[in-house]
Amino acid sequence: MRITVVQGDITEQQVDAIVNAANRRMRGGGGVDGAIHEAGGPEILADCERRFPDGLATGDAGWTTGADLPARWVIHVVGPNHTAGETDRSLLTSCYTRALEVADELGARTVAFPLVSAGVYGWPREDAIAAALEALRASPTEVEEARMVAFGAATYDAIERQLNLPTLS
Repeated sequence: MRITVVQGDITEQQVDAIVNAANRRMRGGGGVDGAIHEAGGPEILADCERRFPDGLATGDAGWTTGADLPARWVIHVVGPNHTAGETDRSLLTSCYTRALEVADELGARTVAFPLVSAGVYGWPREDAIAAALEALRASPTEVEEARMVAFGAATYDAIERQLNLPTLS
């Protein structure tokens, strides 16, 4: 799998699936979650309500329609809220692993990811990037491109820096 990084808006990515950093309730929210629900329209929320009546556990993933987005599907993941004391890193890496598993179930070959838990959930950015790259590199998948979408230049630069570091094999 090829891992790439772009700076931009995840809701505008021309990929098979985009990953949403959702909350446990799966009813929309702020940040990436709010942007995806706003750009995708009410059908995403309706699909969340149908598919996830009890929400989704931290570290897990599930999919809905992409509705009005360029992507066919939205893969929702629930990252740990570091600010609220959820500091188990395996829950963060599980978001990426589970998203790729769901992508494989759907037949998605290109998937755009936000930096899960690094916004309002307060996961330290450098470690959030390291966790994302570790999980993506270690996950067996049929996905051909995992695209990290950075909202700002500083995050883009930080991802690019870590992406180009030599890996131990």
